[in-house]
Amino acid sequence: MTDQTAGENTAATVPTGPRQRALAEFWHYYSMNTGAVIGLVVFTLLVLMAVFAPLVAPHLPDEQFRDSLLTPPAWYEGGKSTFLLGTDAVGRDILSRLIYGARYSLFIGLIVVVFALSSGIVLGVLAGYFRGWVDALIMRVMDIILAFPSLLLALVLVAILGPGLFNAMLAIALVLQPHFARLTRAAVMAEKNREYVVSAKVAGASHIRMMLVTILPNCVAPLIVQATMSFSNAILEAAALGFLGMGAQPPTPEWGTMLASAREFILRAPWVVTFPGLAILITVLAINLIGDGLRDALDPKLKRS
Repeated sequence: MTDQTAGENTAATVPTGPRQRALAEFWHYYSMNTGAVIGLVVFTLLVLMAVFAPLVAPHLPDEQFRDSLLTPPAWYEGGKSTFLLGTDAVGRDILSRLIYGARYSLFIGLIVVVFALSSGIVLGVLAGYFRGWVDALIMRVMDIILAFPSLLLALVLVAILGPGLFNAMLAIALVLQPHFARLTRAAVMAEKNREYVVSAKVAGASHIRMMLVTILPNCVAPLIVQATMSFSNAILEAAALGFLGMGAQPPTPEWGTMLASAREFILRAPWVVTFPGLAILITVLAINLIGDGLRDALDPKLKRS
């Protein structure tokens, strides 16, 4: 009786459906990458911190304490326990601004990736499916965009559109779009002549159904990995534009903007520059580690036994 119960419990824990088995296999290969698991934990904590910023942050991001200008971190001599990471030149709590700044950085990365991914997929599917002059026209435009350094092109676009967070996101999305378009095109070309695609064509499927229903779902894996890497690139590009005064404008607590306003105090109060830089470093590193884990789990050639 005991053996039967144990067997039933064991059988209950084994995934039965194809979706459950696929998820279990994905997590098995993903969890084998320790760095990817650590990156996922750190990124999850960052997301929770951004979502619950009003509850986590000790102060409002723009609240000024005139009697505590450039106060050092709590463990420095002269530091205060109420300002764990110190204050900036106008008395704003750095920890609170970093916590609220996570909202901006993660929002920028999400919006940029969604726009670049969606537009890149549309262009890549059209180029890979129809080929001919459609492929040549789209790919030559993508090649022209890739010919420019990404940050330089983003700067030019923001200079034309005008400084601001929305224009910075739009410029970064346009810069990252060719990577998705080229990757989608290559995946569509690889899948286009497979038997299941030919069968759907013989069955009378329309071009739209062939592209969006038959071919595109089988091209998702490399796009997910590319989206993860582009997420970290978007955060870096937005921070660079903010540092140069072309992205988010003060007093927005965006990490790049915080670096720009603090660079003149780098010798007098190094903590004002150090902590926003560390926030960018940790976030980008965590996202890149997640991307490595996704690549290992989704690419059959890289799966380890």
